[in-house]
Formats: sequence, structure tokens, C-alpha cells
Amino acid sequence: MPETLSIIQNNLSQLIRLALDAGKAILEVYETAFTVELKDDRSPLTLADKRSHEILYNGLINIGGLPVLSEEMKQLPYEERKSWKKFWLVDPLDGTKEFIKRNGEFTVNVALIDGAEPVFGLIYVPVTGKFYYALKGHGAYMLSNVNAISGSFNEIIAISERLPILQSPAGEFTIVVSRSHISPKIEAYLNAEKKKHPAVNIVSAGSSLKFCLVAEGKADAYPRFGPTMEWDTGAGHIIVTETGKKLVRCDTMEVLTYNKPNLLNPDFLVY
Repeated sequence: MPETLSIIQNNLSQLIRLALDAGKAILEVYETAFTVELKDDRSPLTLADKRSHEILYNGLINIGGLPVLSEEMKQLPYEERKSWKKFWLVDPLDGTKEFIKRNGEFTVNVALIDGAEPVFGLIYVPVTGKFYYALKGHGAYMLSNVNAISGSFNEIIAISERLPILQSPAGEFTIVVSRSHISPKIEAYLNAEKKKHPAVNIVSAGSSLKFCLVAEGKADAYPRFGPTMEWDTGAGHIIVTETGKKLVRCDTMEVLTYNKPNLLNPDFLVY
């Protein structure tokens, strides 16, 4: 962890600038009549995904001398990456479906994985200009209205807001669910929670914004019963846990782990 700490403390402003540049590239495509391709798994891909990946990959590969695992790369076999002690985990454009719908609910996600756990996470929301970030043992923060960034780790924290900012009123329980993936399992979970709490509020959001809503205190829980990949959750995972929440897999109630042989996540719950 000391090495990880120094990597982030020495490079936080550069990491924020990288995400900012990736966000700018995404928004440039967002304003055009872009085309949509389908990947082998039938998930959508746009020029924005590709441009964001290029910016992030070319920048991260020079920070800390660590390998990069990105959604938009040819996936490396486990035999090649199982020896990785630390690596950058990247989703260059999380919420491509929301991007295509032009509802603004898409993000740039960057996480630093140490062993099998995320120890740093950064989520950037290009449409709002908000950054959410966290470093293990140092808390989670939100940074707004940044067009350019410089300064030390402590100077950046000093101009950020510590998360969570809000707390649900007594008796109220807010659950955030996926805007694009409502299932019978989610319906069953919601019905069960309605029996436990006097007032249950349900909000929906796309991409890793669901983690951000929990981190801010605008939501108390986020159930995900459907396919996600490690790059979908890495950054959000450390951000919510640094606000005091837990992220566990539903089958064992153990903490979600990373750099698995299969990068597909099981169903999970943030609470």
C-alpha cells in the first residue's frame, strides 16, 4: 500500500487531467451524428469509446509503470495477467447505451487495483463536470467545476467536498437501480425492502452514477442483479466503501474481488 499511496499522491492531478481530456473527447463525439457499432458480445461501441480509451491508455501506461486493463482492449488471458500485483482498470465510456440515448448519464471510470481489491477510484461525469474519487484509508471526495487542475494531493483534497454530503431522513430508505436493466430479481428485492422500511424511494440512473448517488448520500443501497464487468465496478467500489458502505456479492455476501479468471462480476449489493 505505501507504493500505491505514493503513486496516487504524486499523480492525482495528472489522473484528473486525463479523465478531463477523455471527457472532452467524449463530448466532442456526443455533439455529432455518431454511428454505433456492435462488439462481439452485441454491446454498443462508438467513436467516443475509442477516443477515450486512447487518451486514458496512453496516459496511464506512463503512471507508475503499471499495466492497463481497459474494456476497449483485446482481453488478456488470465495466464498473462494473473501475475499482476497492481494494474489500472478502465472503462473509457461507462454507459454507452445512455450516451446513445443522449441522456447525459455516462461516465469515465479509472481504478487502481492492488492484489484483488480497488485501492483508488476516479469517476468523471462529462456532462456535469463532476469528479468523484477515493483513496483507500483517505476517504471519498467530490470535485466540481474543474477546467484545469494542478497542485498537490492535499491541495486537491482541500478544494473537494468530503463524501457523503447527505443523509436520508429518519424512516426513509432510497434505492438506486439501473435505468437500463430492471429485472424480476430487482422487483423482488424492492418488494422485500418495502416491508422493512416505512418509506422506500426508488430512483434510477445509468452507468456508475449509481455508485456516485450512494457515495453522495442520495441513495442508501444499490442492488445489481445482472451482468457487469470488473471495469464497471472498480472505481465505484472504492468510492462507496470509503464512505462507509459495503459492496458484496449476493451469493456469499463476501466482498467483490478483482482480476478474476473470468472478469464477469456476480450479482452484487451496495448497502
